[in-house]
Amino acid sequence: MCSAKQAGETELTLARAGRFSAAMAAVARAEQRNGDEIREGVAAGRVVIPANRHHRELAPIGIGRTLAVKVNANLGTSTVSGDLPGELRKLETAVRHGADTVMDLSTGPDVDRIRVAILAACRVPVGTVPVYEAVCLAGEPTALTPELLLTVIERQAQQGVDYMTLHAGLLRRHVPLAARRLLGIVSRGGAILARWMASKGAENPLYERFDDILDICRRHDVTLSLGDGLRPGCLADASDEAQFAELDVLGDLVRRSRAGGVQAMVEGPGHIPLHQIAMNMERERAVCDDAPFYVLGPVVTDCAPGYDHITSAIGAAVAALHGAAMLCYVTPKEHLGLPNERDVRDGVIAYRIAAHAADVARGIPGARDRDDAISRARAAFDWEQQFALSLDPDHARALRNESLAEQAPGTEGGDPEMSCRLREKRGEHYCTMCGPAFCSMRVFAELRRDLVERGDEG
Repeated sequence: MCSAKQAGETELTLARAGRFSAAMAAVARAEQRNGDEIREGVAAGRVVIPANRHHRELAPIGIGRTLAVKVNANLGTSTVSGDLPGELRKLETAVRHGADTVMDLSTGPDVDRIRVAILAACRVPVGTVPVYEAVCLAGEPTALTPELLLTVIERQAQQGVDYMTLHAGLLRRHVPLAARRLLGIVSRGGAILARWMASKGAENPLYERFDDILDICRRHDVTLSLGDGLRPGCLADASDEAQFAELDVLGDLVRRSRAGGVQAMVEGPGHIPLHQIAMNMERERAVCDDAPFYVLGPVVTDCAPGYDHITSAIGAAVAALHGAAMLCYVTPKEHLGLPNERDVRDGVIAYRIAAHAADVARGIPGARDRDDAISRARAAFDWEQQFALSLDPDHARALRNESLAEQAPGTEGGDPEMSCRLREKRGEHYCTMCGPAFCSMRVFAELRRDLVERGDEG
């Protein structure tokens, strides 16, 4: 029997009381898991279900190390680029290509209007970074006040935001550690708060008022995404004292969140060389009591601007294999500009590949079904089924059509190659990479047929 979530109740408090919510039931079905397994994971804090009770028409998802890896797509305007219609188009593109959640990171004008429109149009969980709106309202970082931050958090919670990134683990004592780095603080929220602390000579207000924040989150069931304000922004800064000092504080905040009945996950690096990824995943798991780890990339090399959806997807696959629960996509425009719809598509697809590869490797129930089905379609030269099973059907179909169109023109009469081309255009059993004579699957299909006819197939 599913329990309805009342005001002041969260997925965490329901699970701890032994009650099974509609959101837990939805997650169990989607993950092909027993409902008790999901409830127990939520109760222990190893699984979070970001599901603000005000977010109507939400399709809940579960985020946790033992579940299918999730992918987040960042959206949002900047102070110099973007508008509401464009963000809604990017939202549709992200969700259509498989984003499990989206974050509205708008920093330009009309941030409130954009967020409300995204929440109204979006069935997947929506996340925000409230300090961005607070700075927009204050005018500059040093004009922030703790009261304004809490007001913004409360308003966003009332509007239906499912999870919020709060850089509450970055403390005054950490800032000198970041000053020793090659790139210092690359997190926008982290840099804003570090600047505020330096100007005021005061501690991080998100840390100081954390109990008040928990009260807001508990009333609306907002999941906390404890931000990594000191994530490394280049390989030279990876796995340093500043990063791990903040992580230790985040572990304490996870425990305070759970004690307060609020779901919490932890955000992670950043730019990390390939050989340090497993260690980073294992360290977070130990320090933060297996709270779901939500990582940006990691980006594994710094010298490929324009291709960071690839450099980071490599790191993301390794991170997911070693326990990352959700991957924040990186687009080709990372470090270069605000992504457009094409960049959003490319980033989501790159990360869906990374997440799927990790799910297959970890033996997630049903993960390999799609791979086996598309392999059967390949063996049968069923092009339409191959397209339907692709992560990006439109792109796969377009590439095949492009390949066919690029064939050199010729005359049909008496030309075997031209005859082959025409047959291929009608859907014959080979592609333009090998052609009929060199198609391995075509040749083997003929061999298999001969073996069957001779009775030698096995």
